[in-house]
Amino acid sequence: MQLVVARIGRAHGIKGEVTVEVRTDEPELRLAPGAVLATDPGSAGPLTIETGRVHSGRLLLRFEGVRDRTAAEALRNTLLIAEIDPEELPEGEDEFYDHQLIDLDVVTEDGAEVGRITEISHLPSQDLFIVERPDGSEVMIPFVEEIVTEIDLEEQRAVISPPPGLIDDRAEIDSSRDDEA
Repeated sequence: MQLVVARIGRAHGIKGEVTVEVRTDEPELRLAPGAVLATDPGSAGPLTIETGRVHSGRLLLRFEGVRDRTAAEALRNTLLIAEIDPEELPEGEDEFYDHQLIDLDVVTEDGAEVGRITEISHLPSQDLFIVERPDGSEVMIPFVEEIVTEIDLEEQRAVISPPPGLIDDRAEIDSSRDDEA
């Protein structure tokens, strides 16, 4: 099974280092020197990590064969993918890999359908579920305990308790404001 562990950012310096957006809770294991990672797009890899270091709170990596800024910049936005054992699960009971969450149905606590998770966006402060609504529109739902109250992998669903305005249609919000006036 494959797991996206990072996304390559901009080049750093002139010797081929790149910044990376870490997408794993185990960067010391998955992004260690010597690790060979598949890429998306596939034409960019596989890439072997030569060195890694933290600079100003960001992880910098250098790959074998990438020796200058031009080569490093050509890798920008490439996803780094690690091969993992399918039996390997996250350690905590409230921890999940992205592939476990993608395609889960999202429902409210009272059972109302919200949509289906199509993507997980990893931001510095929190993760977001990108949910496709039945009408084709998208809504972003913060993956925080106060909002996502249950992940049921057996039932293939995520149960949410959204605050007012998070998933409400604009028309519903506007009409409720009219009612208050």
